[in-house]
Amino acid sequence: MKKKALVIGGGGRCHAIVDALSHSPQVEKIYCAPGNAGIAQQAESVAIKETDVAALKAFVKENAIDLTVVGPEAVLAVGIVDEFRKDGLAILGHTKAATQIETSKEFAKKLMQKYGIPTADYCSFTDYDNALIYVREHSFPSVIKYDGLAAGKGVVIAENLAQAENALKDMLLDSRYGEGKVVIEEFLQGPEFSFMCFVNGRNVYPMPLAQDHKRAFDGDKGPNTGGMGAYTRLPFITPEDEEFALKNILQKTADAMVEEGCPLSGVLYGGLMKTEKGIKVIEFNARFGDPETEVVLPLLESDAYDVMYAMAVGEKPQELSWSREVAMGVVLASNGYPGSYEKGHAITIDDGCPAHIFHMGTKMTANGLVTNGGRVLMCVCTACTIEEAVAKAYQSLNYIHCDNLFYRKDIAHWALNK
Repeated sequence: MKKKALVIGGGGRCHAIVDALSHSPQVEKIYCAPGNAGIAQQAESVAIKETDVAALKAFVKENAIDLTVVGPEAVLAVGIVDEFRKDGLAILGHTKAATQIETSKEFAKKLMQKYGIPTADYCSFTDYDNALIYVREHSFPSVIKYDGLAAGKGVVIAENLAQAENALKDMLLDSRYGEGKVVIEEFLQGPEFSFMCFVNGRNVYPMPLAQDHKRAFDGDKGPNTGGMGAYTRLPFITPEDEEFALKNILQKTADAMVEEGCPLSGVLYGGLMKTEKGIKVIEFNARFGDPETEVVLPLLESDAYDVMYAMAVGEKPQELSWSREVAMGVVLASNGYPGSYEKGHAITIDDGCPAHIFHMGTKMTANGLVTNGGRVLMCVCTACTIEEAVAKAYQSLNYIHCDNLFYRKDIAHWALNK
């Protein structure tokens, strides 16, 4: 019997999930709520707000959806998985309790401390004055993180006291991201990388490693963003590094969550760093990373529906294999991002573009395709080597025309300059 799937979300990550499911011979129909202009070419858009759990559950029942896949962390944070599973609905994602590994930096740090998972030393605060005293007594740079969800932007690396004061004021006095607390960490140095795994209880299934580029501008300069590009197959991570991270971080974390009574049942994202003292955790996310998903899922050779359904219902996937090719993607973002930016600028894409174009923030209007977000498009190419993948991805940008987009010209520089 052919299957129907619903993907919840509307960015590039969800476009990549939709695309992966579209290659499954089992899947006859894909819906996406709310979707975007690019997703609409592969799935039927559903005009339901992604955090409207009751409406989404009713839609799934009315349309006999076989599998729901959650994209954004905010949807997991409102407890959609708990609600769906009460009614026996198959959904890929973590419970509200398990999602704390992302929604609370303090929860994650305490978990790592308790179970001996390598990470930076830290202290948490709700009081501005106490936090400022702590910062003054420690060396710079200082890493200041908002404890809750902040759309990938609630982290400041303060180089001096003035920057630290501004960050603490934003987070604790002005409640820029909402009421909450901050976690202040020691500053670690080394290349960062992303290690995503499908996790079901104690079962951990690794995906290809990727590296995101958080800073807005070339040379890793400028403000942090949601990610300006990514690539896979990292030359600076050895097989021994990967084995250590899988065994001592991802597996250990999955086991710890079982012990804590809130087992994982979706995707665990490890934001890791290779330091002089070994690999350590920078952060955990409770879902597919963005933009890493756009370069990782295109390498999945197994049936995406089989894999995701097995994770959703607590089974082991029949097969989980990945291409050995390299994937590389460049993000096109609106001028001004991650600060204020304009929407509604016309986009044209020439025929014959060699890249797979994932839509992140687009909208279709009566006059054609327009920008509708900070990050707008991501061009992804695969090849046998990183050099080939980089060349193809940047060449593909010549096929895209818009008067209000910028991009980084040095994605994968860690690999190319090694």
